[in-house]
Amino acid sequence: MTTPTPLPGTTPPERTPVVIVGAGPAGLTVGNILRAASVDCVVLETESREFIERRPRAGFLEEWAVRALQRRGLADRLVERAPVHTEFEFRFAGERQRFPYTEITGHHHYVYPQPLLVTDLVGEYADVRGGDIRFGVREVELHDVDGERPSVSYLDPATGERHVLVCEFVAGCDGARGVTRTALPAEHATVARHDHGVGWLALLAEAPPSSDCVVLGVHPRGFAGHMARSPEVTRYYLEVPAGDDPANWPDDRVWSELHTRLAAPGARPLAEGPLVEKRVLDMHDYVTEPMAYGRLYLAGDAAHLVAPIAAKGMNLALHDSLLLADALIAWLGKGDDSGLRGYSDACLRRVWDYQEFSQWLAELLHGPSSGDPFRAGAATARLRRVLGSPAAASTFAELFIGKGTDH
Repeated sequence: MTTPTPLPGTTPPERTPVVIVGAGPAGLTVGNILRAASVDCVVLETESREFIERRPRAGFLEEWAVRALQRRGLADRLVERAPVHTEFEFRFAGERQRFPYTEITGHHHYVYPQPLLVTDLVGEYADVRGGDIRFGVREVELHDVDGERPSVSYLDPATGERHVLVCEFVAGCDGARGVTRTALPAEHATVARHDHGVGWLALLAEAPPSSDCVVLGVHPRGFAGHMARSPEVTRYYLEVPAGDDPANWPDDRVWSELHTRLAAPGARPLAEGPLVEKRVLDMHDYVTEPMAYGRLYLAGDAAHLVAPIAAKGMNLALHDSLLLADALIAWLGKGDDSGLRGYSDACLRRVWDYQEFSQWLAELLHGPSSGDPFRAGAATARLRRVLGSPAAASTFAELFIGKGTDH
């Protein structure tokens, strides 16, 4: 990859140590940590600030991730406002069984929708720490990432001018559909993929939660999930065929299926309300190895995607970003390249741990609706073992709550 010949309308190159592509949790965390260490950087984002602060995404944060952000001064509002979850409930075969993972592990989850975290992080970066962030950029391109002086160019739609940022490192944090993950040559990186063969209809209801905890409904008609988002809003999921059209799910059909799949004696009736979001998420995963090429380092969904089955995606993105930010600071401040050399391997150990757990949990949730009597029987046995064996429960709880970290 070579730097293109300057074209008419290209502004003089700017210089900055780090260019961060993408203003999601990963990119903004890297940017904030760099700013706190007096390392200059520029964040490029194709969407508007209003859009990223409202984009619906995940909401479960593992305790280690929150503590790590808190130590960096990035979680004050989160800790003050986010509800704490300590258990969840399985519903299956007409039974309700609570799983008290905090009682088992001593750790808990925070429920804090990603748009709120992004709002906090972008406010801290741009408004408090004075970070340079450029929204609404177009045609982002990477150049010479395999050399010592990479650059990133983009089009400013307001002026029609192309800007070039010459840097030392590029942090690729622009997600599954971003440009940075495509910059890794095929001969350099491998991409491992897995398709679960099902979809989840993601629903956002303007209705109060119908349980004080997450509910996982394991049903022959398909998985159903209930997750509180706020006192007025509830996230629901319904297992549907992969590639299904949300238009096939009018409100009446949605609520009928939710009532059926989450039914259990003694359970509170579901509180219905307007469904303000319906989208089908195909359940698939991928992992890119290695997560670096030259001076380009990927973080979050740009490097790996884990289906939302075990609520691991945002936590993995934060883990990557903490490692990457510290590694960049060590190199730029002290010439210590050990963190950058070990970055990909350190990230991928956790990535594969979380992928394996997600796949295990997927079979537990989807086996009974697979149409395969063997898979259904094995999944039921797996669930009853988790609920009946202290040893199995302990292992499951530790994986569900996530691994600790020194960051």
